[in-house]
Amino acid sequence: MKLKSLILAPVAAFLLTGSAWAHHSHANYDTKEFTQLEGTVKELRWMNPHNWIYLEVVDQGKPALWVLEGGSPAGVQRNGWTKEDVSPGAVLKVSCNPLKDGSRGCLVEKMSNKRLTDKEF
Repeated sequence: MKLKSLILAPVAAFLLTGSAWAHHSHANYDTKEFTQLEGTVKELRWMNPHNWIYLEVVDQGKPALWVLEGGSPAGVQRNGWTKEDVSPGAVLKVSCNPLKDGSRGCLVEKMSNKRLTDKEF
């Protein structure tokens, strides 16, 4: 019985960590491509496990709303960002990995504003 427990415990731990890793997968983004955006923050969701920025970008003369996924609040702050840097009305330049389905969303790689230049978010 003890031998069975010694074998099953590591297997169970391995399977559970696989589920956690899948949660943090970015498989829906094309991580080999980059999109460059510049726009005005319309809304910020400063929350765990990931921040979300709703950025209004002018596309062919018309406003288009993009949804940007960033890191966790703690990780973002370690990179020098504050909640005020991305509050509604802030103008941002963003380099991000686009969604594979072509919709207006991306995973932020680097971002800059008047205060911070090319900082990870």
